[in-house]
Amino acid sequence: MNNARRTFLGALGALAALGALPRAQAATPMTMYMNIGCGCCEQWESHMRAHGFAIEKHRVADVTPMKRTLGVPENLYSCHTAVIGGYVIEGHVPAADVQRLLHERPKVKGLSVPGMVSGSPGMDQGPAQPFATIAFDERGTQVYARH
Repeated sequence: MNNARRTFLGALGALAALGALPRAQAATPMTMYMNIGCGCCEQWESHMRAHGFAIEKHRVADVTPMKRTLGVPENLYSCHTAVIGGYVIEGHVPAADVQRLLHERPKVKGLSVPGMVSGSPGMDQGPAQPFATIAFDERGTQVYARH
């Protein structure tokens, strides 16, 4: 081994020992409930996986009972429902909003992008429309992010 390579590998080892090198992070686990055969749900899942989430997917005939169990208000329903870190994620919520939620840990039940808005993650067909991610809990709703 030549001296330059030995020096480089030695420096790399020292940086690793000091914790100065980035470490591969484990994907954040999320459980997703979706209707059988829903293509946009599959696209949202791909969006989330691309942003570091590990999805445990459950295909069901009807997601509505899970939405009710998890306390999603009917006016916030979309096509799929997920659970992560004690929060409910309803519909086509962008990964960045979920990451922010997990970082900030606000006292809300979850986030929703109601309906199926063109331009939201997984709804990439057609012209993009502005949309809001809504935070919700037993007290009501509020805009969490605008896109």
